[in-house]
Amino acid sequence: MWTSLVCTLFLLIICLTGLPLIFAEQINDLANPTMEYAAVPPGTPNESLDRLIDKAKHVYPGEIITSIFADDDEPEVYIWMAPSFASVKANPGLAHFVRFDAHSGHIIERSGPGQRDQTLTGFLFRLHSDLFAGLPGELLLGTMGLLFVTAIVSGVVLYGPFTRRLDFGIVRTGRSRRLRWLDLHNLLGVVTLAWTVIVGVTGTVNELSTPLFALWQQTDVAAMLAPWQGKPPPRPDQLFSAQAALDLASKALPGTVVTSIVFPGDDDGTPYHYLLWAHGSTPLTSRLFSPVLIDARTGKLTAIVRMPWNLRTLEVSRPLHFGDYGGTPLKVIWALLDLVTIVVLASGLYLWAAKRKRTLAVTQRDPHAPAPPLDLLEAAE
Repeated sequence: MWTSLVCTLFLLIICLTGLPLIFAEQINDLANPTMEYAAVPPGTPNESLDRLIDKAKHVYPGEIITSIFADDDEPEVYIWMAPSFASVKANPGLAHFVRFDAHSGHIIERSGPGQRDQTLTGFLFRLHSDLFAGLPGELLLGTMGLLFVTAIVSGVVLYGPFTRRLDFGIVRTGRSRRLRWLDLHNLLGVVTLAWTVIVGVTGTVNELSTPLFALWQQTDVAAMLAPWQGKPPPRPDQLFSAQAALDLASKALPGTVVTSIVFPGDDDGTPYHYLLWAHGSTPLTSRLFSPVLIDARTGKLTAIVRMPWNLRTLEVSRPLHFGDYGGTPLKVIWALLDLVTIVVLASGLYLWAAKRKRTLAVTQRDPHAPAPPLDLLEAAE
């Protein structure tokens, strides 16, 4: 009882914010109308990343490239820049991007320093994932997820004896409003049982992403980079071709798509390598990312990083949490189940408040009498 009560308020926030996030891609498409990209024959390669880098540096001379993101849904390339790694570390707002048409190489958009691409879905995701509290918020919501799963298990255990006295799934429409809601609460809870367990477990796993990735970086990744420790990182004018690094990573991982390149010096990478992230081209493998390290001075492949099973589990659980595996039909099913769960949570709060009110009313008539059990309260109705 208390485990479900403690986590209900947080779960309502999660369910209410998670509902639009199921359709985040569609919402973003509506907020950002489709752009007209340069028409090219099928199979035409995108503009070289090196040329796009030169254009970005021409627009912002004296600045460095921190990372590159290539959209795998639209022919767009984002080149992120900053005055220096030290300055952007002290003030993340100094980071900005230049967005290119990947077909023609023309500049589509330039964001000014301090301009953050804050969207409605981005705001909701922060609220959904960490309550705008960073790691403490993630850990808090992860704990609420564990309490939620515990409450589901305890609810199933309690519902068994309850159904021995009544028909399974019955809603006693002729009784009091509180009993009707109790029956509806139990029925909807059983109907959504499998879904709530899946979403609760995957949500809890997702909240552990920050500490799990940090632990991996401090152990396996740190051991991998040990041979380069103490060596001076390359200067911007010493960097190997970014396009050649992308081509090498694509060749090393056939059947994958490279979507981003983190430059040496960025906090999300290493001081000595290009860190490239590639994912598969099938519906399942598109959610499994493989990091590739390429020496930024020589252009030699350093390693294809094998992520541990717990991080692989995390990668798979993220799209499952939002119903991203089955296209729009699965998203609609996920949304309907989310709405039902909101009703279950809200009715649970109502039932707790109603039970507490009736218990207080009975005990106030005789302050020395023990609080009657739930069965007697129900019988009185």
